[in-house]
Amino acid sequence: MSMDLTTLKSRVNNYHEILGNIKSFRQDWEKTLKLMIIKTLEEAIKETKLSADIVIKDQVENLEAIVLDLGRTHSGMQEKVEDTDIKKTIIKTQGALVYQQLFNGKVMVMIVYPYIDGYGEPRPPKNLEILRPHELRQEYIIRHMEEFLNEVTQWEDYDDDLPEKSVIGFNKPIDSQQETLEN
Repeated sequence: MSMDLTTLKSRVNNYHEILGNIKSFRQDWEKTLKLMIIKTLEEAIKETKLSADIVIKDQVENLEAIVLDLGRTHSGMQEKVEDTDIKKTIIKTQGALVYQQLFNGKVMVMIVYPYIDGYGEPRPPKNLEILRPHELRQEYIIRHMEEFLNEVTQWEDYDDDLPEKSVIGFNKPIDSQQETLEN
């Protein structure tokens, strides 16, 4: 009995290749990428005078993260404690840009939005992209920082004004066109 194992062999080869990539990606993170991300963020913070900290989260090997953290601050709001003249300070977390090593050695870049403790639900993080270590370059990190600061600025400047949508057609409401047809 002869079996055609061509497709199966191809899948096994692909699987072994992926496992090799994971090992290589993890080595790249440790040998070069982690330090490059940190140095790029440090230099950008210094040159732009951005008030931020770089936090290294390395409790779990091969699931490390580098976080550009804008920190926490007083939100400017205080909650009155019932039946007292005491006011409780409400804290605002100002957002973060995260470079997270994934289980497969790739790097996920995401934005953690600002939020005010006890005021609504925090907005879910925004995944900017997932990259192989060799794909992540300094110019991408700068672009990520630009997008991060744009998102955080928009969050801080939030209002419910939506941009006006342009009307397609004759710029007349449908009702007035209907009245014209009836006359």
